Amino acid sequence: MGSTEIAAPSITLIGGATASGKSALALDLAERTGAVIVNADSQQLYKGLAVLTAAPTEADTRRAPHLLYEIADPEDSWSVGRWLRRVERVLTEEQRPVILVGGTGLYFNALTKGLADIPPVPDALRAEISEAYDRIGEDSFRVLVAKADPQAAARITPGDRQRLIRALGVALATGKPLSHWRSRTKPLLRPGAYEAIVVDMDRDALYARCDARAEAMLEAGALDEVAALMARDLNPSLPAMKAAGVRELAGHLRGETPLEEALAAMKTATRQLAKRQLTWFRNQAAHWPRSA
Repeated sequence: MGSTEIAAPSITLIGGATASGKSALALDLAERTGAVIVNADSQQLYKGLAVLTAAPTEADTRRAPHLLYEIADPEDSWSVGRWLRRVERVLTEEQRPVILVGGTGLYFNALTKGLADIPPVPDALRAEISEAYDRIGEDSFRVLVAKADPQAAARITPGDRQRLIRALGVALATGKPLSHWRSRTKPLLRPGAYEAIVVDMDRDALYARCDARAEAMLEAGALDEVAALMARDLNPSLPAMKAAGVRELAGHLRGETPLEEALAAMKTATRQLAKRQLTWFRNQAAHWPRSA
């Protein structure tokens, strides 16, 4: 993707935690510059979650064009790579300024640092490796990883079962360590090709906004959205089913928790999401300018 010819005259990245006000900032900027706004939030890809994910409203779309919002069925599962390919198409075809806004840090990493095109690990091999991890334990398994991919063994933190299994799987399946594949990665957006902003704010103030947003979502029809998802009997491991509020409100709809308790749990889930996003942008995008 590094050789992609970008057509958009300017590109702005706006990241930040949920409820931080990044979408409002993007709208104001789009109105001033004639830009199109592109979704960089993994949950806002899915249909049927407009309330729970605070997707753009009709009023928002009248103010500025929006792309890649509510384009996927909740039964689908979009990878970072799939999103990146769609964004690449936008950037190569769009003649207007582009603003990418969202809270999914991995999306911004893929844009600015690249996404390694790593060959898939066969299901049978992955299952065999997973069984070996469970059978011999992390310490012994890490020794196997260190032999196959010393850099990955040194980099992966204790307890990260998934990444250890992936590192060994890639090494055995391809004959080359993860570092080899990542060294071939080229970012879609090189330094200097974009401007970036993180909407940062005091954590207590952010949490208060998260609580207010959860209450507003409940009033705006979040229960109806969750009921519609439940009626489809979707796999709970799907990304759309992991949106903040889905599991909590589903518990109420099944008669397991009172509404007040479900709302409190939804607020907690929203604050936890905001905390993870806030931490990611403060650590991984520390050099990006801040906007309160």
